[in-house]
Amino acid sequence: MLSKLKIKNLSKFKSRSGLRAIIANTGWLFADRILRMGASLVVGVWVARYLGVKQYGLFNYTLAFVALFSPIFTLGLDDVVVRHLVRQSSNKEEILGTTFWLKFLGGIASVLLAVSTMFFLGEHETLKIWLVAILGIAGVFRASDTIELWFQSQVQSKYTVIAKNTAFLLNTLIKIALILTKAPLLAFALVTLAEFAMSAIGLLVVYQVKGSSLWLWRWSVATAKTLLKESLPLMFSGFAIMIFMRIDQVMLGQMIGDSEVGVYSAAVRVSEIWYFIPGAIVSSVAPAIYAAKEKSESLYYQRIGQLLSLMTCISLAIALPMSFLSDKIIMVMFGSGYAEAGPILAVHIWTSLFVFMGLATSPWFIAEGLNHVSLGKTLFGAILNIILNLLLIPKYAGLGAAIATIISQAAAAFICNAFDSRTQKLFQIQVRSLIHFYKY
Repeated sequence: MLSKLKIKNLSKFKSRSGLRAIIANTGWLFADRILRMGASLVVGVWVARYLGVKQYGLFNYTLAFVALFSPIFTLGLDDVVVRHLVRQSSNKEEILGTTFWLKFLGGIASVLLAVSTMFFLGEHETLKIWLVAILGIAGVFRASDTIELWFQSQVQSKYTVIAKNTAFLLNTLIKIALILTKAPLLAFALVTLAEFAMSAIGLLVVYQVKGSSLWLWRWSVATAKTLLKESLPLMFSGFAIMIFMRIDQVMLGQMIGDSEVGVYSAAVRVSEIWYFIPGAIVSSVAPAIYAAKEKSESLYYQRIGQLLSLMTCISLAIALPMSFLSDKIIMVMFGSGYAEAGPILAVHIWTSLFVFMGLATSPWFIAEGLNHVSLGKTLFGAILNIILNLLLIPKYAGLGAAIATIISQAAAAFICNAFDSRTQKLFQIQVRSLIHFYKY
């Protein structure tokens, strides 16, 4: 009898084509992230050992510096565009064309601002400026990610996974060749840029092969205004998020030096490698949450609650063992030269709890039209992060930066929701997701 019941439930599950599409899409995104995670971790560690603490720190300093300007080339458009494509798929050429040109112009602006800021800060080291310029140009090629948004809205991410991973694997092989031929640091930056250029080409080819045409894309001032009106709060929120994620490395480089950035970056590489999980799940589930909002309020909050519970369980399941094994992990992966990264990893890994929570709540803020509220709390967290870094880095260096990151992430993604009447219902769901974990 029990067996028949299981078969019946399985049959019902399989009949839900929408759910199957979400699971399949999430599977492709997970395959993409796992492949990237594995290959980038192995090669990234190899690069870290090859470059040494100081040069590895310099490279990560410039990566972090460029990342601070990344919201300018994304313009906070991604989630907004996906939602518009879900609602107005028949108008895709206008939406996609407008998004592409907005991202392209944003990419050019981000390069100019990044390089100009380096000069404004009094930086005269030629290598550092070249690294920022080369890595910044990648933002121009990211305009092609517009195509990825279309496939994401159709829950068909497997096509973009194939295109982007082809470029990724080719460039991974090139990085290995650079290590074996003892190439200079600048060559690794050029290869990073080449990956984005090749990904752009791959996405364009896939879009054409699937029967769509880039030539049908068109620019619309009205659409641009509509998209930007919704996305600009998300862009500023993106700045705050980048401050969470990267200002610690920039401030360490400015206040302590490149070697400390190298040690800290080793810990962060291991800690942040898990962030592909919420990204893959949320990007696949978000369209279903938007659709549920239109149908039923109870179903809508049920899906948000399930997503938050899942994210909480996964993040805590990662953080608990990682905090105890951090020293061994760093020694095995990076070697004795990076030994100081062990305690930093043990602390920084707990940031994942609030990063997972924050990503899981992003569809709720978009669906509720509360992007400005999201912006406010992330700006608060970003400012708090800078203040804490100023206080803690001089005394505790990388460990202080890790502590500052956890506190500021907790404030923005969780605690702030308790003090705003508009987000208290979301806060209650977040609390329940924590309680459910501890019940298990």
